[in-house]
Amino acid sequence: MSVLEIRDLHVTVETDAGTTPILNGVTLTIETGQTHAIMGPNGSGKSTLAYTIAGHPKYTVTSGSITFDGEDVLAMSVDERARAGLFLAMQYPVEIPGVTVTNFLRTAKTAIDGEAPSIRTWTKDVKASMKNLRMDAKFAQRNVNEGFSGGEKKRHEILQLELLRPKLAVLDETDSGLDVDALKIVSEGVNRAKSETDLGVLLITHYTRILRYIRPDFVHVMIGGRIVEEGGPELADRLEDEGYDRYLAPAGEAAVDAGE
Repeated sequence: MSVLEIRDLHVTVETDAGTTPILNGVTLTIETGQTHAIMGPNGSGKSTLAYTIAGHPKYTVTSGSITFDGEDVLAMSVDERARAGLFLAMQYPVEIPGVTVTNFLRTAKTAIDGEAPSIRTWTKDVKASMKNLRMDAKFAQRNVNEGFSGGEKKRHEILQLELLRPKLAVLDETDSGLDVDALKIVSEGVNRAKSETDLGVLLITHYTRILRYIRPDFVHVMIGGRIVEEGGPELADRLEDEGYDRYLAPAGEAAVDAGE
């Protein structure tokens, strides 16, 4: 069983106002097979946590640690983190002109496994996953995310998740911009990946609607760069009814207002 451990993590980012602290002592443990949801308002640090795990150079870790199966994640390059089994589904997937979806996926799979997959088996797997995600087969020959709608980009993220088979996936607001049908299809893809690989999931979201389809084992509320409350699925239900006001009032000026 793989384990991601985050201990007393502090992270800053450079802004026009200077060095700004975003994460202020985050501690979290996620095991494969578990689904953890991190919820909180804008500016609470949720996306910063996701990108720090993935190794985005914009964010500076000033103290604390992240380990995966006992290995120091912060000492790894971005591609080493991916090969170790960490996956990030981005809130705003980028376009890659000149690289087709087919070539992108096979190159990524080869880099992670250390050898190229069998063409026949790989083609079959790609077609099956695209069909499950209701993606037109023509998308396989299009450039990555170029001209894709928001929903199509999110489906492509989950297509990667299904085919690359990581040990732990960080889903950064995968539900944003999705209509009801697309949300259900994307959620089914995540649940399929979990059932086939015992995937661990860190799901970052503002809202509870995706949690109706991807049921969390644990829910964490993040305010001001800290996890201020933890619980089970019932905590998400309570947030749906009460919102975040009761956390924000005592946090006052401690809440971070520097983006996610």
